[in-house]
Amino acid sequence: MPADHIPCRPVSMAGQSTWAERALFGLHEISKILCAPTETSGIIKSVLTVLENFVDMNNAAVVLFDDAEHNDTVISTYADPTAAKTYIDSMPEQAIGQIVTSQQPLLVPDVALDLKYGFAKAPAWEVGPGRIGVIGVPIISREQVIGVLILDRPAIAEDSVVGSIDVSLLSMVGGLMGQMLRLHRLVQRDRERLMKDVAHERKILTEGEETGNDFGIVGNSPALRAVLKKIEIVARSNVTVLLRGESGTGKELFARAIHMASPRQNKPFVKLNCAALPESVLESELFGHEKGAFTGALNQRKGRFELADGGTLFMDEIGEISPSFQAKLLRVLQDGEFERVGGTRTLKVNVRIVTATNRNLEEAVSKGRFRADLYYRLSVIPIFLPALRERISDIPLLAEEFLRRFNESNHMDLSIDSTGLDVLTACYFPGNVRELENCIRRTATLAQGDVITAQDFACRSDGCLSSIFWRNPTPASPPAGPQLTHDSPDTMDGDDVPAPAPAVPSLPVDDVVAAPPVSPTPDPAATCPSSSVCSAAQGEWSAQREELIEAMETAGWVQAKAARILGLTPRQIGYALRKNGISIKKF
Repeated sequence: MPADHIPCRPVSMAGQSTWAERALFGLHEISKILCAPTETSGIIKSVLTVLENFVDMNNAAVVLFDDAEHNDTVISTYADPTAAKTYIDSMPEQAIGQIVTSQQPLLVPDVALDLKYGFAKAPAWEVGPGRIGVIGVPIISREQVIGVLILDRPAIAEDSVVGSIDVSLLSMVGGLMGQMLRLHRLVQRDRERLMKDVAHERKILTEGEETGNDFGIVGNSPALRAVLKKIEIVARSNVTVLLRGESGTGKELFARAIHMASPRQNKPFVKLNCAALPESVLESELFGHEKGAFTGALNQRKGRFELADGGTLFMDEIGEISPSFQAKLLRVLQDGEFERVGGTRTLKVNVRIVTATNRNLEEAVSKGRFRADLYYRLSVIPIFLPALRERISDIPLLAEEFLRRFNESNHMDLSIDSTGLDVLTACYFPGNVRELENCIRRTATLAQGDVITAQDFACRSDGCLSSIFWRNPTPASPPAGPQLTHDSPDTMDGDDVPAPAPAVPSLPVDDVVAAPPVSPTPDPAATCPSSSVCSAAQGEWSAQREELIEAMETAGWVQAKAARILGLTPRQIGYALRKNGISIKKF
């Protein structure tokens, strides 16, 4: 504890400006440290060191709570960990509890005069008046206090402007720390899952277990079969593959299918979401770093390129990486060579690259946001994944599979009847397979009985957002934007936002998401000017209806097959069925 008393002096307007400028400059320096790709303890130590230059303080410490193991982490300005623990233990419980429960900063201008939080009665804080004050702020992540930043400083007046500025600065630092800790924990969990996957695949290789050719992709529609056939062909070589498609179409699953169908199937399959990490962390995650490469880099760490050596590296959301990082990635794709962060030794790896995006990369290239040379390296083999609305016949199979998984994980025995399947096959599903899985989970959780029926779905009670968002458009605002097919280049508009496609399910209009309004076929008897014309119109209308029914009967009431028989598209036959009032039979 400090022995010298630093008296408080009034702060002039010029002095206030100087303090504010120093605080902002300090915040800027701290924000740069918090973005560094290093270990948590190293970052926090660096932050406390910088704070000493901008806040008039004696000692400071950060306590990170660990509810699972009841083993809190203390990081402080003390070199000795024991002294750091003693410093935190000297803080009255009322003070720490006040910060945690209120989620608000705590300012004690003079501990000798404090009776509210217990400093005046604490043995470690028995000092004379006008000597020591304390400031503490919460570290919050997702509205929960995960730690506390606390320091002691020379005593200040109750109405000191300097104290208010310090509290504001420390509150902002605490908020930034919370975001940093959340990101680090996400990366750590992701890395732990990755290491488990790698260990599992090595176990398969060691024990010689059969991996088979079952990629876990459910469905038998023509669109899906076409993609799987292309994957089987592409998987034989080592060329780079770019998976294109809307969000929720299962890009990671198809990337794993490419890996499992390739000669690399017994090697690691490593994945990384490029959009989830800032550039500095992304570089360390992909390339690794050397010991001492930056503050807190206590050990050498392999990057994901090294972990995937001999196998496949899947990089999702590749369209989100910055232009500066694109240049670094280009070199690896060209030569297979890179250096770890902070290293000088060139490493060479043999990795199959599979990337995915739902962005319009062509437009990003034309606007200079994405390097053209990198685009051509990534898009050697583009594969366009079909949206769920283009594989309607797969919906019942997917629904049954998702329900089976739900039953298995929750020890239940639910089933879904034909009316429930009708609801699903009529839905537009803008969120694709991911939305269908969520729909099944939600409906199964809230189902009233052992059998899921049409009435159990949220859309029947206007509780489904998709059924609200994708209702029939009004004539004044028709839907816009092309649909994604496996032959179309992309579905994204100029602002890189998925362009909505027309909500045209190929089933009856009384289902979840109705089709665009179709004018009912006029009754020939009511509109014909003469009996001879009426008879001809009635005959033509009846013949068309009979032809549709015959084609549907021949195809087993599968619209895609009936469309091929009649030389129509699935959308055209869906329109014709609704126009002629033909209900779909389910078996």
